Amino acid sequence: MPQGACRGGFRQAALPGPTAFRGIRGDPDRRCRRSDQLSEAPLFQRIGGGDTIDRLVDSFYDRMERLEEARTIRAMHREDLEPSRSILKRYLTEWLGGLPAYSSERGHPRMRMRHMHVPIDSAARDAWLLCMRGALDETVSGEAERTAIYEAMAKLADWMRNTDDSPA
Repeated sequence: MPQGACRGGFRQAALPGPTAFRGIRGDPDRRCRRSDQLSEAPLFQRIGGGDTIDRLVDSFYDRMERLEEARTIRAMHREDLEPSRSILKRYLTEWLGGLPAYSSERGHPRMRMRHMHVPIDSAARDAWLLCMRGALDETVSGEAERTAIYEAMAKLADWMRNTDDSPA
């Protein structure tokens, strides 16, 4: 498996390979030189783990329920949002470097294919990102982590568009 890849096709931050730690056992100076490689925990851990994911997803769907700007994307979902909440929590857990809770149950994400049954245009993308931006601002305290997650989500949301809504 290539460095940075994991089960289910998700991308994670590249970790040092097994040879990066050879010979550090008895040499404290070497251990210190390698500590920078060990300190970069997955985003999942850096934002607070499952509790933060739960709050993030709940805040996201709460915004989708109440914001006028999100009514088009709310209409794309079933009346009961609990199944969607549960799926997104598992997806984000794995996507951010936690346990493979999503792919072990549902297989490869194939996000675009799974959403082809609903038309996603730029307005839907923007509404989704509005809800997610607010949820991230509310639940993820670290600015660097919040920015990294939002930028990755913005790329994913843009890629999810499946209609041609460009000006004629």
